[in-house]
Amino acid sequence: MSTPKVVVVMGVAGTGKTTIGPLLAARLGVPYAEGDDFHPQANIAKMSAGTPLTDDDRWPWLDAIGSWAHGRAGVGGVVSCSALKRSYRDRLRAEAPGVVFVHLAGDRSLIEDRMSHRQGHFMPTALLDSQFATLQALQEDEAGVVVDVSGGPQEITERAAKALAELP
Repeated sequence: MSTPKVVVVMGVAGTGKTTIGPLLAARLGVPYAEGDDFHPQANIAKMSAGTPLTDDDRWPWLDAIGSWAHGRAGVGGVVSCSALKRSYRDRLRAEAPGVVFVHLAGDRSLIEDRMSHRQGHFMPTALLDSQFATLQALQEDEAGVVVDVSGGPQEITERAAKALAELP
């Protein structure tokens, strides 16, 4: 990519957004922002209690991420954000029209296994079903790539960087 893009690393919980995001940002030479840091405390408390967020809970969070992405336009950046629904990605694009999505995708059993080994994260494995139920795949008219999460972090990062480089 000749012009630095703002990349949203998306996917259900446990796909590695927080691991791959910083690695991809370093690989692209741009700053990284952790999407979870944009959540208000009420959202974190809700998810910690095993309660899925509603769209009304998500709008301020998505607007904050979109604002960050807008501020990085032309200079690039990588931010993690589940961005599970088309409407969420549309909301991000409304704030930052040039964002590109890297959808980290994989087998549910692999993702559940990875989630079960995480420590100190507020998202319980019990919410994985609601994440998959909410997920809407990237559409042809959405700028982005789908990257398989099997393998190690470096392998996934290289896969993502290569796929991004092949985008028009």
